[in-house]
Amino acid sequence: MDDFIKQYPIYTEIPVAWGEMDALQHVNNVVYFRYFESARIDFFNQINLFSELQTANIGPVLADNHARYKRPVTYPDTLLVGVTISDVQSDRFMMHYTAFSQTQQTVTTLGSSLVVMFDFKTGKKSKLTGKLLDSLKSHEKQV
Repeated sequence: MDDFIKQYPIYTEIPVAWGEMDALQHVNNVVYFRYFESARIDFFNQINLFSELQTANIGPVLADNHARYKRPVTYPDTLLVGVTISDVQSDRFMMHYTAFSQTQQTVTTLGSSLVVMFDFKTGKKSKLTGKLLDSLKSHEKQV
């Protein structure tokens, strides 16, 4: 686990709930998108991305979302979902998620999202502000 935290200094701890398991007795595949969402929102809060939404009505929307399931997860467990950023452009960036099971002591799920900045006033894509661009680039890793 220490290696995971060194590799992913930005991570979110998510306890697995009993009700997230399906009839096959493992966490249902769609639940991982909620886990990724929680990690994404946590990351956005850490870099103050939502302040743009409040002041300029510009915020992130998902253009694409993927998950790759490596191992099933069951209750009880706690996942650490690490976040990394890549491919930062003027109006978009990729987020990568790695879910690590504390019970299994291994990575169980990988995911990614293409995030595009959106101007909610005009209904069109928008550029990242210089401040957000700098913040994202400071967290950028090559994948």
